[in-house]
Amino acid sequence: MPTKDGNTEVDASDTGQDLSSVDRRKLLKGVAALAVIGAGIADNGSAYASTAAHDMGVLDAVSAIKSGAITSEAYATKLLQRARDNADLNAFITIDDAAVLQTAKAADKDRAAGKTSPLLGVPLAVKDSYMTQDLPTTFGTGVLNKFRPGQDAPVVKSIRDAGGVVFGKNNLVEMSYGLTGANIHHGQPKNPYNKAHVTGGSSSGAGASVAARLVPAALGGDTVGSIRVPASLCGVVGFKPTQGRWSGDRVAPISGTLDTTGVLARSVRDCAFIDAIVTKASILTPTAQAGLKGVRLGYAPRQHLNVIDADVEKLFRETLSKLKDAGAEIVEIDLGADFATIAERATWGIFFHETKPAISDFVKANNVPVTFEQIYEDLTPNIKRSWSMFVLPGSPKYFSEEAYQGMMTRDRPELKRRYGEAFAKVDALIFPTTPCTAPRIDKQWEFSVAGKDMSYLVLAKNTFATNCADLPGISIPMGLTANKMPVGLEIDASSGSDANLLEIARRVEAIIGSIPAPRVS
Repeated sequence: MPTKDGNTEVDASDTGQDLSSVDRRKLLKGVAALAVIGAGIADNGSAYASTAAHDMGVLDAVSAIKSGAITSEAYATKLLQRARDNADLNAFITIDDAAVLQTAKAADKDRAAGKTSPLLGVPLAVKDSYMTQDLPTTFGTGVLNKFRPGQDAPVVKSIRDAGGVVFGKNNLVEMSYGLTGANIHHGQPKNPYNKAHVTGGSSSGAGASVAARLVPAALGGDTVGSIRVPASLCGVVGFKPTQGRWSGDRVAPISGTLDTTGVLARSVRDCAFIDAIVTKASILTPTAQAGLKGVRLGYAPRQHLNVIDADVEKLFRETLSKLKDAGAEIVEIDLGADFATIAERATWGIFFHETKPAISDFVKANNVPVTFEQIYEDLTPNIKRSWSMFVLPGSPKYFSEEAYQGMMTRDRPELKRRYGEAFAKVDALIFPTTPCTAPRIDKQWEFSVAGKDMSYLVLAKNTFATNCADLPGISIPMGLTANKMPVGLEIDASSGSDANLLEIARRVEAIIGSIPAPRVS
């Protein structure tokens, strides 16, 4: 039925495990409409004829497979070949070709028999922090190479229940504990725009595989920016929902307060579509509304532009002008002189303090055949050094329980209060996702930003407060800088306003336009 804003609302609650027994007519009507409007592909598949299979997004693939323009098996075969051709990107830890093709063939048979599901036959990748019952789950470590969980993470189950094909397990930073993508156990993921540069992390393989057109989308995870940073550096869209909107069960944790599962894709509409499937929310068919008239967008130069490469700032200010010309009201915001101090203290304190109990509880609850101590002993030296300094109780820079409670009861509420004041004035905040483009792999631990040598932690400078304040955030490609590398524009909204954020992002994306695909084989 129409909603008050003119969109069409469709009940998506039947995207769960009872798909075979429920009436899906309303859901599929909405899915088809999204595929046509969002991807520009009609049911006759005519648009697919001029589009390479690997260039199809999620909604493109849904429509093309449904129309018969391509079979799931043929699509999966092309993506598998592309993944083999680009194996040097180190985007995946595991791909089971035979299982992918078997699942794709089964989807084609189901389609021929008249069965329907929103994602039927469409392959998606999964970050290897998610437990998968039919594929090894390493969490990026070397100690768990042979671990096969007994059941899927709920988010993975939602994708399977909707007919999706799990294409493979993406590479990641070990235990998701890093921002550049480095992993000595499974190889350094490489940026498809320039293989001498990092992907960002920790959802490194997800960013690389979506950017390189190995898959149309990938599930990721975000604690301080681990979806949005690789999305920015790899030139894709990365959506971090409000904490708790997506299940985090059976996904390797760092911090119960900060962790969020989410998705990387190549369009906002594809992210919104996956979000509707995972949350079993209503699928809204967007209207043809264009422009940004009536939308108030805030930016905080004191907080987000104080450390930034000149070419990134130039691109951001050009983007502000485009959005203003499209009708948006641009409002300058100041989150406070001590905002960075409070955000850093609270976020990193919570991050480190919660790591050991979160992992210890997780491995016990999910029958993971290692202990926290065994994971620690096998860690990469730089991560092990970090844990020995900040994570282990009694370590030199461990945050005490008293300090931690102060962060949870004073600092975090103060961040939320300041964001609340900002969102009383604007619909969303916008800023460069990262202050620079992807650094070189050989300089990934320390590199220059705005003419100063910086630690790799600067990559999350603009993203981590979003997690601490429990906001939804999305990074969309803002453009290419002079070095032909992508950088993202982040859009944040108030906690729980995910649907509104996705709609604003869709309209902003339409104004900014797309960026060229990377030149990979």
